[in-house]
Amino acid sequence: MSRGMDRVSITPLSFERFAPILGVRGALRLRSYIEDALELLDDRIVWHVNSTSKGGGVAEMLQTLLGYELGAGLDARWLVIDGDPGFFKLTKRIHHRLHGKNGDGGPLSKRERRHYAAISQRNAERVTSVVRPGDVVILHDPQTAGLAPALREAGALVVWRCHIGSDKVNGALKGAWEFLRPHLEHTHACVFSRRGYVPTWLGIPAVFIIPPAIDAFSVKNEPMDRATARSILRHIGLLDGATKNGNHLDFTRLDGSSGRVDRKAEILQTGPVPSWDVPVVVQVSRWDPLKDMRGVMRGFADRIEHLGDAHLVLAGPDVRGVTDDPEGARVYESCVARWRRLPAAVRDRVHLVCLPMEDVEENAIMVNAIQRHAAIVAQKSLHEGFGLTVTEAMWKGRAIVASAVGGIRDQIMDRRHGLLLRDPRDTGAFGDALSLLLRNRALARRLGRNARRRAASKFLGPRQLMQFVDLLYNLEQKRRPKRVSG
Repeated sequence: MSRGMDRVSITPLSFERFAPILGVRGALRLRSYIEDALELLDDRIVWHVNSTSKGGGVAEMLQTLLGYELGAGLDARWLVIDGDPGFFKLTKRIHHRLHGKNGDGGPLSKRERRHYAAISQRNAERVTSVVRPGDVVILHDPQTAGLAPALREAGALVVWRCHIGSDKVNGALKGAWEFLRPHLEHTHACVFSRRGYVPTWLGIPAVFIIPPAIDAFSVKNEPMDRATARSILRHIGLLDGATKNGNHLDFTRLDGSSGRVDRKAEILQTGPVPSWDVPVVVQVSRWDPLKDMRGVMRGFADRIEHLGDAHLVLAGPDVRGVTDDPEGARVYESCVARWRRLPAAVRDRVHLVCLPMEDVEENAIMVNAIQRHAAIVAQKSLHEGFGLTVTEAMWKGRAIVASAVGGIRDQIMDRRHGLLLRDPRDTGAFGDALSLLLRNRALARRLGRNARRRAASKFLGPRQLMQFVDLLYNLEQKRRPKRVSG
């Protein structure tokens, strides 16, 4: 391993900012939960452990989740494990198989088990050197499951949180669970985003269902006016025109300091970029085969004669900036190859965008601008653990076309909060859904309004924190005290 384990810096955040969203009763209830958590944990530390500090929904969620835990008075800390290319190739294989897919088709044999165990042991030695008996350790996803035995032996309360899964059991899924089971049997509890993802061998008392959430006030989700969004998109190269004297490129970081959009995106495009009044269909995702960026491109291209003058933007992270995803570069190149085969007139209206990752908050403000400018946000995933990009689009009041897979089904009711594709591989139906929303702007606006209300009530950070406190009281076999509110 080339480097030691990283501890990620976290900016404390205040839940008080949610008061206007939660209302008086909701804010009092949240405050009660925070008091209960402080009383239960006393001086114990809550550790979150994952495999990367940037790139992907889990890292983004942890940055703000831990920020609010710190702001509430909890001692919350974040560690990022280390690994070699072989380890991350293996855990990506497990990632695909937890979705019920074979991924690269490689084995999960004794050799892979030994390598996973060796890397896990090295990381476990580092983690157990700082974790104290009684501390709470939350391990995230397959990369960290191997730490569970050593942490439990060290006296920690060990929780494994799985952000992915499939409710259709097949050989690939069974193989992934067989690989992870010896490690997970040492946890005190496992957390899943959906009940259907829970393997049958896990004891029900040790299973908790906690859907993910977004932070309404993060750089990616904070309010943004049209002038700012357009200025940012002009600067990074996605809208026609130039910014005037750098106006509207400044933003406020989570820690309150000033930031600025200085970098530009790497964009593969042949035609002129659209003007601000041209509708844009957007999908923002990792370059991952399960996100089906190529399918989005095909569905757009096959129905382009029904889409007016709309353009398509496929945006993902610079593949050099996501350390735990070795597939990213290959998937991006496959999208480039498909793009090059498009007819010239279609290719002119399709833009492949790699957003810089050197500054995660600069990246986030770019994504915010892209999503807010979109006429339609797509998430045509073949499989999806939950789909935080859908939640982000809902919060921004965008019209959404998404696949009826995984946690997306928990977020969107078809034709109420967005349009769902029953078959995620049906590119014709996808193109037809885009056409419907581009032609019927009243429907698009109504779906967007409904989506925002649902996101506000179901998928923001306070709900997730309260469920976490309930989990801790359950594991400690204690009952939350009843407090007098108001």
